[in-house]
Amino acid sequence: MGRFRFGLLDGIVNSRFSPTMLSTAAALTATATGADSFWVGDHLNSLIPRSIATPEHMGIGAKLVPKVDAILEPWTMLGHLAARNRFRRLRLGVCVTDGSRRNPAVTAQAAATVHLLTKGRGLLGIGVGEREGNEPYGVEWTKPVARFEEAVATIRALWDSGGELVTRDSPYFPLHNAVFDLPPYRGTWPEIWVAAQGPRMLRITGRYGDAWVPFTISRPEEYAASLSAVRTAASDAGRDPQAIVPALNRAVVTGRNRDDVDEALSGVLLKSSALAAPAQVWARHGVEHPLGADFSGVQDLVPQVIDRDAALEYTSKVPLSLMKEICFHGTPDEVLDQVAQWRDVGLRYLLVLNGSQLNPRLRKGLAASAPFGKVLRGLRRL
Repeated sequence: MGRFRFGLLDGIVNSRFSPTMLSTAAALTATATGADSFWVGDHLNSLIPRSIATPEHMGIGAKLVPKVDAILEPWTMLGHLAARNRFRRLRLGVCVTDGSRRNPAVTAQAAATVHLLTKGRGLLGIGVGEREGNEPYGVEWTKPVARFEEAVATIRALWDSGGELVTRDSPYFPLHNAVFDLPPYRGTWPEIWVAAQGPRMLRITGRYGDAWVPFTISRPEEYAASLSAVRTAASDAGRDPQAIVPALNRAVVTGRNRDDVDEALSGVLLKSSALAAPAQVWARHGVEHPLGADFSGVQDLVPQVIDRDAALEYTSKVPLSLMKEICFHGTPDEVLDQVAQWRDVGLRYLLVLNGSQLNPRLRKGLAASAPFGKVLRGLRRL
């Protein structure tokens, strides 16, 4: 499967000073620490409830990012980064494109364009999306997995068309004499990285994906079982199961010492990320998910409607043990030891989201920059 690699993921939120300042800094960090890739998210608003993204909980950081829902458009941002020669070594991707809100023909075009602009370094991460980015904007949120499978099949059909007219029946994305005439770069299309957790999505990954990049799987043994399911589906589809890259999208919370890390994990903003975890993960820690015992997690989370009192009540119920399950945490050596456990069950590519910067005390969040860089450099040696 090859050496262990990593990429850095950025939320591309607008800052007070520049729409590109934070993303450019993150991409420079990726370059400086030897990352293989740089990724941006695809959201219309934040997964953090806006009601608690205030100076009270963000401190001075609220002056840098006054509105957490001011999310930039990902493919546009990648085009901007692709035009800057300083990032020409990094592969660039979206983690992950919303397969429900975006028409697959437009996604196929965007990904192919970035692939051409970067001379073969474009990556298409794609998933079903989330309710918060669909239903409030008038996009039907029913049968998202069925829509997703058709979206990926449509992208493959357009890329494989050779410029010929494409007609394809589909309950969601029918094609009638459609044309896709952008060329591949030297015979290659962007790799498709599928964000998949449930059994049906794992089977879809095996049939169509070049990589598997789950978000809410939180234990190594679950990862190993799901990876086996992906590889079985690939084999059943006549594909090489070992060719699918086993990846993971996960936050890293590090700091100078254990006390700083636990302080970050106990902050209101970081604890709000636990709302994206499924109810069964909460149940393992003896707590019912505030949104219901059957809550599915991030796919059905609508954070913009959670008011301040509710957000504070919900986050007060998050035990520290739950936070430690859903992210890599600790000093750099502790984090690397945790990643190694996942590597030993099959993980070969980690997409890192820097959760350390959400420490409620800005000084400690800034002080975590050096330990975070040490983690990234250490990943190259796993």
